[in-house]
Order: sequence, then C-alpha cells, then structure tokens
Amino acid sequence: MSVRILTPAAFIFVLLSAPAVAGSDPAIPPQTAFVLNTFLFLVMGALVMWMAAGFTMLEAGMVRSKNVATICTKNIALYSIAGLMYWLVGYNLMYDGVSGGYFGSLTWFTYPDEAALKTAEDYGSYAAASDWFFQMVFVATAASIVSGTLAERIKLWPLLIFVLVFTGFIYPITGAWKWGAGWLEVAGFLDFAGSTLVHSVGGWAALSGAVILGARYGKYNSKGQVNPLPGSSLPLATLGTFVLWLGWFGFNGGSQLALASFTDASAIARIFANTNTAAAAGVVTAMVMTQLMYKKVDLTMALNGALAGLVSITAEPLTPSIGMAALIGAIGGVIVVFAVPLLDKFKIDDVVGAIPVHLFAGIWGTLAVPLTNPAGNFITQLTGIIAIGAFVTIVSSILWLVLKFTVGIRVSREDEDKGLDQAELGLEAYPEFGVGSQRM
Repeated sequence: MSVRILTPAAFIFVLLSAPAVAGSDPAIPPQTAFVLNTFLFLVMGALVMWMAAGFTMLEAGMVRSKNVATICTKNIALYSIAGLMYWLVGYNLMYDGVSGGYFGSLTWFTYPDEAALKTAEDYGSYAAASDWFFQMVFVATAASIVSGTLAERIKLWPLLIFVLVFTGFIYPITGAWKWGAGWLEVAGFLDFAGSTLVHSVGGWAALSGAVILGARYGKYNSKGQVNPLPGSSLPLATLGTFVLWLGWFGFNGGSQLALASFTDASAIARIFANTNTAAAAGVVTAMVMTQLMYKKVDLTMALNGALAGLVSITAEPLTPSIGMAALIGAIGGVIVVFAVPLLDKFKIDDVVGAIPVHLFAGIWGTLAVPLTNPAGNFITQLTGIIAIGAFVTIVSSILWLVLKFTVGIRVSREDEDKGLDQAELGLEAYPEFGVGSQRM
C-alpha cells in the first residue's frame, strides 16, 4: 500500500481542522495550540542560533587576518558556555519565582514530559524545553556583543570567564526584572524583544570592558588622531550582516511567543515587515550620511546601519506603522554614524562598532516605544534603561577589574603585534597567505 506524505501546509491545515476541545478557543484545539507555539519557539530559536554564525562572520571580517582564528574560537566557545550556564543556573534565575522581585532561584533547568503529564484538556501553551531553547539563544547573542568590541587584544580565557558569569548571572538577573515578571514588569517597562534587555546589556558590558582593557596599540597616536586598522574581509563582514539580518526575524518574530491564533500569525507577519524595513532604512541613512560627511560611502557604516536599525526596532516591532518603523531604523543609522567617531574622541576602541549599534541604538529603540505603543511612557522606559545600565556597568566593571588584577586580561605588546592566532592558538586562519607560507 502507498503512504501519502503531508506537506507542511497540509499538516497545519489538518491541525487547524481538528475538533475543538470544550473550554478552549473554538478555532484552535489545545493540542494544536501546543504544537504551533512549540514549533514557533523551535524554528525562531534556530534562526536566532544562526545569529551566532552571523556574529562570527562579521567579527572575523572586521578583525585583521592575524586574529581571525581567535575570534572564531571565542564565538563558538561563548555560545557553548551560554548554553551550559543557562541550563545550570541562568533560566531559573531569570524565570523561577521572581514574582515582582529581582531574581529567581539558584537551581538548574529541568523540564517535565508534557505528553505524559497533561491531559487533552490541560495542555500547556508550549513545550518547556522549547521555551528554554528560545531564551538560551538570546543570552548567547548578548555575549557575542562583548567579544566583538574587545577583539584583538583580550586574552581568551579571561574573556570566557567573564562570559561564564555574564550568561549565568548578569544577563538572567536583568532579564528577570522584566521578562521574569520582576519589578520592571510591575512598573510597566516595555521591551518586546530586547533592545535593552539583550542588546544594551551586552553593550554596557562591552563598554566597561573596553574602558578597562584599553585600545589596541597603534589605534590612536599621541596627537589623538585615529589610525585605521582595516579588517581582513569586508565580503565576510557583509555576509555576516546578512546572516544577522535573517536571524533577526526569529529574534523579533519569535518574541510574539505564540502562533496559535489568527491574531498571533498576523502580528508575526507585521513584525517581520517592520523589522526588515527598519534595517533597510538604517542602511540607506548611513550610506547617505557618510556620502555627505566624508564624500564617500563607508561600507562598514552601512553594515552597522543595518544592525542599528534592527536593534532600534527590537524594543517594539509590532505597534509601529511600516513608515514609523522606517523612521525608527533610520534614526538608528544616524546614531551609528555619529557615535563611532564620538567613541574615537574618547579613545574607546570598539573593533566592530558594537557599542554604537547595540548600546546606543538599543537605548534609542527603548525610548521610542511610547511613540507607537500607548501602554508605554518615557519615565518608566528611562527608569529601566538607567537601572539596567547601572547594574550591568557596575557588576561588569568589578568583574573586569578582578580579572585584570588576578589573571590579567590583556595580551602582551609582543603577542598583540604577532597576532592572537599565533600567540593564543599557535595557528593561522589563512596559512597560505601568512608568515609560515613565506618561509616555504
């Protein structure tokens, strides 16, 4: 006999056509809602996980060839550490029993077997493990911001120790304040997908690290002039930006947290459209501004313009009109163009431009929420920004200083000149073009 395979569309149709259970949405049976919401978390989470590849490619393209293998190592390591720490302590610290307070429990994540424990009338809204996975990839995204800023001069293991504490404790505590139903949630603070809770948290940690670590040798001269240190591959950085752009649809779209109704499906479609429009506006604005200011278009500014537009719309990607989404993203592009040289004036060396993109644009996006969402207000939004910024900066600075005065956080001048690939890993990312090939 033949077996007929259902296409995904037919499968969804069958699910939606199933008879409703008493007491549930007459159009969506509980089992169907469970499946659709779980499916949303898993697929959108996979898209966000792919952002780890985007960050890796972006950072590998923006650092010099002698540091490419090291930045790749840091990115795969920090993603792995984030996954382990969010299981061991992060998830429950962020969500378990916060109840209007400041943090949850110091226990590791376990999940029930929903199929065994629940009856047809008592399904949860999604599988617990799918929620853990979706939330875990967010903390890995925040950690990636730190590695890009501090590239080319920070030691491998001190950075990973910082990531361990950051993903296990710092990020989950601030996340608990809002997403874990903590005190900021009670106060009415709004941050749909994490302009502040993900991007600014990573940005504050990166900024404190950049100040304490110091700039790369040769970046600034004694007269305060900036010496460009071009990266290894603009094509790779561009590809990384496109991968991040793709992943952002999961980042913002998945934050709707449900797919089991026509309202949810429509909201996700609107979020996708607004997210894409904000990014596009950020790119075009950055290109026009660099042409006007420097008489040439700067590709790296265009790339960061896209990311700034994405960060800016992340705090509220649902309520804006598509025109307002373009405006919000465009202002993110403006912020990047002005913030990058501003950091240079203070001799704060940010290799990939992560602080303007994730911190400054994240602040803007969070403040912009009340412009389109009447449930928000500027005082509450500002309160959340300041509270989270102060906490992350203070705790991160203490941790950076402890690492600096114990194990040390910066490589030697000799190792920095030689490159971290040779100094820390003993290999080259591009051996055919490196020093070793010249000795052949």
